[in-house]
Amino acid sequence: MEILRHVVLLVHLTGFAILFGAWVVELVSGRRQVTRLMSWGLAIAAVAGLALAAPWGIEYDLNYTKIGVKFVILLAIGALLGIGTGRQRKTGSLPPAIFWSVGILTFANAAIAVLWR
Repeated sequence: MEILRHVVLLVHLTGFAILFGAWVVELVSGRRQVTRLMSWGLAIAAVAGLALAAPWGIEYDLNYTKIGVKFVILLAIGALLGIGTGRQRKTGSLPPAIFWSVGILTFANAAIAVLWR
């Protein structure tokens, strides 16, 4: 059971890497847009994160406060991606605040995962 949990953790990290990597690519290229790849990365990280939040295959208590904070940040990122996609379709551009917020919140979510013990 522990191996399965580690596989789900790997999938969760892969989803984060896809989301953050796609954001960095857009930053470096100068386009600064929300892409479909960011949405896919968020979806992968979200599904795997919710699976990890269930108390299966472990013998210790989960930190549900930390999980709740990470979930709220995940919802905020999802909202920003949705708003950004809509704005891009409507106006052809993305407000810088939305673009930067996606990157900062994604990085913050990873930092919380690593630093909050």
